[in-house]
Amino acid sequence: MKYPEIYVLRHGQTEWNAEGRLQGALNSPLTALGRRQAEAQRDILASRDLEGFRALMSPQGRVVETAGLAVAPLMGRLEIDVRLREIEVGEWSGLHRDTLGVEYDPAEVPGETLALYEAAPGGEGLARLEKRCQAFLDDLTGPSVLITHGITGRMLRSLWLGMGQEGVSRMPGGQGIVFHLHEGGQDVLENV
Repeated sequence: MKYPEIYVLRHGQTEWNAEGRLQGALNSPLTALGRRQAEAQRDILASRDLEGFRALMSPQGRVVETAGLAVAPLMGRLEIDVRLREIEVGEWSGLHRDTLGVEYDPAEVPGETLALYEAAPGGEGLARLEKRCQAFLDDLTGPSVLITHGITGRMLRSLWLGMGQEGVSRMPGGQGIVFHLHEGGQDVLENV
């Protein structure tokens, strides 16, 4: 299925990102670095023609804060879509990754290892996340700027590219950058 053109932004670094804690449905504020990352995303988007684009964001505070810095100055109106929230990590919300007793390969997806998200007791799991993200993409009617989270953003991009859940581990990540999906491919946009 062909989807509309999208730009995907992950929120800037949060205090809990810096501490190595899982956030899921919980929230922590952006760090000074996270605010600079959001401003870098604004600078990237400012060089793009966003005429006719909608801006859709997760309702979680770290995304709202990022969107206020990165997208609102350029586009004005921002819409919330709860399907853009981060994958739920259940009982592991707020815990440090290295204290969970789960074996995983940190190189799989640096800083965002999928094994942790799949194993989280009471968590959403990747199959349910895939279903939620697929429903979001199926409802997308035009070009959009999406402000979301690390794992959710990877799932959206993998589905957009036709790679399904299996492609999530191959999706690049990062904060302070913008992913542009158009014409069947993905570009990683960075300030240099």
